Amino acid sequence: MDDFVCNKLTEWGLTDWIVKFKDQGIDKESFECLEGQEINDLIPIVGPRAKFKKRLKALKRQQRHEETADSAQVLPSTSDIGDKGKRKLDHLGECSNIQSPPRKQQRASISRPHKEQIILSDVKTIMKCTYERLHLEDETKLNAFLKSTISDLDTDKRELVGVFGKTGAGKSFLINAIIEEKDLLPSGSISACTTVMIKVEANMLNLKYEAEIEFITKEEWKDELWYLYHILGDKADEERDEDYCDTVEKLSAVYGEEWKNKSPENLMDIKYFREIPEFLCYRRKILTCESAKELSAKFVKYTRSDSKEAEVRRWYWPLVKCVTVRVPCNSLLQHVTLVDLPGNGDRNKSRDTMWKGIVGNCSTVWIVTEINRAAAEREPWEILESASSLMGNGGECQHIHFICTKSDLIEDSDDDPATARALLFKRNMKAKEEVSKQFNNLNRIKKHFSDDCFRVFTVSSKEFLKPKRLNPDDTEIPKLQEFLQNLNDCHSETLNYVSRAHGILSLIQGARSTEVPGNKKDASTDLEEKIRQELKKVRESMEETYSAFEKCLNEGVDKSKTSCDANMKPILHPIRKSGRGYHKILTCVVENGGVYKRKKGKPLNLNLTLSSCLTESIDEEFRKTFPNEGKCGPFNGVISMFSLNTEKLIEKYKHLELQLTFLQTEEEKIKTKLNKIIRDRKKKIYTSLIETIEETMQECYKKAVEFRGPDKLKNMRDTIELHVHDLKNVMFEKAKDVMLNHLMKLMEKILETLEKTLNQALEISLKTDGYPVPVFSKELELVKQYYKELKPDE
Repeated sequence: MDDFVCNKLTEWGLTDWIVKFKDQGIDKESFECLEGQEINDLIPIVGPRAKFKKRLKALKRQQRHEETADSAQVLPSTSDIGDKGKRKLDHLGECSNIQSPPRKQQRASISRPHKEQIILSDVKTIMKCTYERLHLEDETKLNAFLKSTISDLDTDKRELVGVFGKTGAGKSFLINAIIEEKDLLPSGSISACTTVMIKVEANMLNLKYEAEIEFITKEEWKDELWYLYHILGDKADEERDEDYCDTVEKLSAVYGEEWKNKSPENLMDIKYFREIPEFLCYRRKILTCESAKELSAKFVKYTRSDSKEAEVRRWYWPLVKCVTVRVPCNSLLQHVTLVDLPGNGDRNKSRDTMWKGIVGNCSTVWIVTEINRAAAEREPWEILESASSLMGNGGECQHIHFICTKSDLIEDSDDDPATARALLFKRNMKAKEEVSKQFNNLNRIKKHFSDDCFRVFTVSSKEFLKPKRLNPDDTEIPKLQEFLQNLNDCHSETLNYVSRAHGILSLIQGARSTEVPGNKKDASTDLEEKIRQELKKVRESMEETYSAFEKCLNEGVDKSKTSCDANMKPILHPIRKSGRGYHKILTCVVENGGVYKRKKGKPLNLNLTLSSCLTESIDEEFRKTFPNEGKCGPFNGVISMFSLNTEKLIEKYKHLELQLTFLQTEEEKIKTKLNKIIRDRKKKIYTSLIETIEETMQECYKKAVEFRGPDKLKNMRDTIELHVHDLKNVMFEKAKDVMLNHLMKLMEKILETLEKTLNQALEISLKTDGYPVPVFSKELELVKQYYKELKPDE
């Protein structure tokens, strides 16, 4: 943090936030680049944040003349602007003279992604300066609409790739190899298994390596301590199982040996957290280093325990919710975040909620396992099965990649490189066939995904970083890099931004035209009728969807009522489980709201079991209605097919081409917006089934957990079975009604948004006259030219 930032915050009366800006490494350059979400993260309180945004906006306006000519930006004109407007614009410096793009002659020789970055930068600058000019005009209905529409322009794109795999499978080594940062994520320790999520993304603000550590709250750790001590007390005189060992590992990591003679209250003493004051103050800890190796050494204590690190006295991973690692200027991570995920979520509620959110938001999932037993290994397939509903119908996953690591290792390999490569190739091809065959047999997983979503890779991170026997291409790491590069491709986002900018500038220029009023009235009448017709199609298609959902769910309710007792039996009365030992597991189930998460293997989830008939009844129809792949679109493609047919209207009303061009871009904008709304809301619709069951079951869990004595197991079983028997005629019907209610609200939202937005656009473009606006003819021509450059690639 430099004096400039400190002085500005002091000058603006925001001294309380100096420490936060310092912790985040905000210097003068990054200070002037701050926008939307970054400001929200830095200043979470509304009052100071609003003041900061206002001051920063004014500062940028004053300093605009300091922008250099070689910043690769096109600056718009003040062509045909009135004297009053001209005087107001004098302080904008370079924004008052249009320039030809200095890089225009170079574009033919540069790559498409880089060319599109240049175009996007140019058009963003044009729209920023357009906003500035409009801001200096009188406030009118049209002016307010234009400024609001420009502010709503957005190109944010962030793809999440979730990386699952058991300890020792080589996840960290794989990520290091793919992003070509071999010292970034610690790897190699078999015992280093934690529940900490690690996000890896690009640092686009500076050239530092950063780690941002988010802790659970003090209250959450206090609750967890009580739960851990409860486990220790229950197992004091019995066999020390996985839960016991897991508890000892957590307590020993944070407290060393001191926890053994302390109560949970004593372990909350602040002396144990002196090294991490951020945990006590509900703040995130930021680590900044010059190299990946240095950063890795610093943040390792927040992600794992490693006996090799003798200098580390305390390991804080049990207190950590998530670590975000940022790598400077890594093109593969510009719009992609890799997330190293534990397989089954977490017993801690906040960590588990974050885990579910991230899994549901992953567009791609990588399942990592060693090649020698890829098809036969149970754990990776159990991870995939337990998370499939969250990723598929309950998420947005489009790609599942099964990544077999250590593909350079083979028994009885010949020293001859050519022979060794041939043997490896044969073995790797066989592994791919076996894994693909195994996936095709898993119908419960496959029903959530399309047939072509699954791919198998056989990789060698070691050979990619230090080649001995294999060429880089043979390691298949370049294939994964290419996949990430394609995820980073922002062509559609760039085209959307330029298209909408083209529409806005067309509207501005169209508002200046002196068109015959009769033409506008006739065009408005045609469009109003077209909007009614298209909305009718959408409504009819949605009514068909609702009826299909209702029919499937009715079947699911009937099946749930008749089979719920049998479905519960494997959890309440498991085969080959003694009563003495199993009552501990069932106790954990009722203590945790119906869910028991093992450190390894599939979790026991009674709520999921009870809702299984409902979800199975709706899965096929749900995936058909809300496909994750973009081929058809939601609701059987009725939204993507929605069209005002503006091309034909432009032929009919040639003098209204500018206004109709704006309407065309608004139509595309609203469809893009609706697809995002649907993508988020469909997750809530799908998970509502299990959430309703879980909510209904909480009462019996609370009763069951109170039992003590020799009949505890029997009493817990009886309580659960009686509760389900008494409420099965209500519980499953309620779950159905809740899902249908969520679906109805989504459909109403879609129809309301379409009608309201399009009628507003129609009103502002064809029914609003007499408002003076500046001329942007040169800017419009330039953006139109950019749009034509991008459009052929569609």
